[in-house]
Amino acid sequence: MVTKKENTMNKKYLPSALILYLNYFIHGIGCSILGQAVIKESLAAAWGVEAMAITAISAALGLGRLIALPFAGPLSDKLGRRISTAIGSASYAIYLIGLALAFGAGTNGGYMIAYVCAIIGGIANSFLDTGIYPAVAEIIYKAPGVATMGIKFFIAIAQMLLPFVLGVAVTTTDSGLNSYNPLFIGCGIIYLALFVLVLLFPLPDSDQKAGGKKEGLIEGLKHTHFSFESIAMILIGFTCTGTFQLWLNCAQNFAKENVGWADPSIMQSWYSAGTLIALVVTALLTRKIKDVRFILIYPVICLLTLIAVLMGQNQTLMIAGAFLIGWAGAGGLLQIVTSVCNMLFPKIKGTVTALVMIASSLCNYTILSAASKMTPSQVMTMNIVLTAIGVALGLFVNVRYKKMTELVNE
Repeated sequence: MVTKKENTMNKKYLPSALILYLNYFIHGIGCSILGQAVIKESLAAAWGVEAMAITAISAALGLGRLIALPFAGPLSDKLGRRISTAIGSASYAIYLIGLALAFGAGTNGGYMIAYVCAIIGGIANSFLDTGIYPAVAEIIYKAPGVATMGIKFFIAIAQMLLPFVLGVAVTTTDSGLNSYNPLFIGCGIIYLALFVLVLLFPLPDSDQKAGGKKEGLIEGLKHTHFSFESIAMILIGFTCTGTFQLWLNCAQNFAKENVGWADPSIMQSWYSAGTLIALVVTALLTRKIKDVRFILIYPVICLLTLIAVLMGQNQTLMIAGAFLIGWAGAGGLLQIVTSVCNMLFPKIKGTVTALVMIASSLCNYTILSAASKMTPSQVMTMNIVLTAIGVALGLFVNVRYKKMTELVNE
């Protein structure tokens, strides 16, 4: 009788789960629009800057995420998943509608307005993560892994559809500039609607404040002894994020300038297709292949792909590259890194996992900020170097894996 009641109660949360997933569907658009070459050109023309300078706005998303990381999680535990998600939805609406206002402002501070709004967007991302990840795991409590995979699925679907939406969303201003404000404003309005729905629809009992006092990151660091292997895992969080973020935000510019591809936006769809397939295939492969092996295999695939793209420079290689980076770079590698951390460092897994995510956000900010001052070819070369470092780190962890597992089992 208890089981039946629990099942019935969870069914009433399914509409709530859909609302939560829709937040990530729009997030999939919001986190990748600034990587689209046509949007970069539109914003650059309005603000009087180079197209690559728009990459710094993408970097601001990482800065906002980095700012919010220390307090978004504790606030989610204290105030509940509903409030955390609502803060994320409202903040994301500010970011997206702010981009439209920044475009309208043009050279009169438009670039700075967009930068500030992007920081707010990064903060929104942190609050969505700390609110929605645990909430969907609590709703689909029998399969929390599937619940989490659903988030990446909705993001990838949105990113796959984005190139087709761009052609419909574009308008022309009186001054002759292409404007994507309908897309920015439309997504912002959807987030405002989701903000209202999050407040109205029921969430599980765990939506209430989490009980018990947890040790914070600073306290955890005081009592943690870091090995070379744990430091390597944290650094892999940095390198693997750099691989797909540099591709996502700069590869289309490389295709335009070095390959002569007038509109390479379809690369986004191939990238997302790779991510979607990887979500399923990697989940199946991890049943037969140890997770730690992917920390080496996937970066090697990315490295070879990036070298081929830089040397070959044709549309076919760009499409193949987008698919393979979407698969091996963005198809769950960061999640595998955190999974391996949990297995290899059970006594400090919370601290190491938190530091992996901080390294990921730090990479998003620093690497994209640097990329905004480079040419597309230089960015591709930097990505090769960064990914090669990731391969070396992955090799080190794999060589040390047997010894580390023996220490864990002692």
